[in-house]
Amino acid sequence: MMAVRVRPCLFLPPSLRPAKRRMEPLPGEWAFRDHLEAAGHMCILKDASDLESSSEIAKLIEAESLEAAVALHLYRGGRLLQGHGIPFGIIFGGTDLNEDVNHGEKKKVMGKVLEEARFAVAFTESMKEMAQAQWPHARGKIYVQSQGIVTGPNSAFNWNTFLHQSGINQSADNLHIFLLVCGLRQVKDPLYLVDAFSEWHREEPNVYMVIVGPEVDPVFTREVGARVKRAAGVRLIREMPQGDLHAALKNCFAVVNSSVSEGMSAAILEAMDLEVPVLARNIPGNAAVVKHEVTGLLFSDPQEFVQLAKRLVSDPALEREIVANGREYVRACHSWQAERCTYQNLIRTLEGSIQD
Repeated sequence: MMAVRVRPCLFLPPSLRPAKRRMEPLPGEWAFRDHLEAAGHMCILKDASDLESSSEIAKLIEAESLEAAVALHLYRGGRLLQGHGIPFGIIFGGTDLNEDVNHGEKKKVMGKVLEEARFAVAFTESMKEMAQAQWPHARGKIYVQSQGIVTGPNSAFNWNTFLHQSGINQSADNLHIFLLVCGLRQVKDPLYLVDAFSEWHREEPNVYMVIVGPEVDPVFTREVGARVKRAAGVRLIREMPQGDLHAALKNCFAVVNSSVSEGMSAAILEAMDLEVPVLARNIPGNAAVVKHEVTGLLFSDPQEFVQLAKRLVSDPALEREIVANGREYVRACHSWQAERCTYQNLIRTLEGSIQD
């Protein structure tokens, strides 16, 4: 029996960057749309920031004849989908479970969203357990699917040009470049390591940290820019196309994550896939994918970061071991094909709802 195909489906990621600065969909947004379109669906991608009210969603549903929807982030995306009469699912983001759940009104809204949602997806078992503890009524509709990872470095990317544009005018052969990839917002805490790294750079002028990411919070972005201008050995580069970013990851010495909260960092997993070592702040979301001294290194404060980074620079055997283990882990646990199968199967539950 042929399944009824949803035409079209709305995918609603949260507001992660100002619309005027958007260069392309985020990696997870692109992957989800690709999964649905491969199964014959039409997928419309809308940023939650472009749809500020329930009435705007209603108009969009009517104008595009939408038959189903999926929102990334239980609060920022999910609350917009309530009460419109179309079946929808939810993908937990990270801050919804780590931050928003601590605000009474937001938690109440998210519980209502889960009552109406047909399914909810968590990236890890620990995220699923957190959600079930907060909203026991949703226990039967929460599934676990880790992010699937595919990388595609741009073969035309020039590393020396990237360094020059970053204001680093030294021979690439003698440098150790640490890339911190994140949207410029406070929860990503890109300034966490700046002072400690600058001090290290003064001791060893061949180490640099380059922060790469889109402007999300304009006020905070100005703060980051001002701090970086005063910080020796630290540079700031705005958003890059995905292929160029993957090429930059491939060429750097290590990838850094200093977030206060994470669901599952795509940059960490992409670095592992590209055989680049990872140093990540020891928070639950990062510890779920980075096993200390096995698939990467976890730090608890800026001083420990510098200690571990120095160790990584001076210990090629450790670097090789971490890189090999990280690559194996991504291949085993973050299959893009497995992710595709999961989401295509879940979308079929929305099709069943439409038939009903």
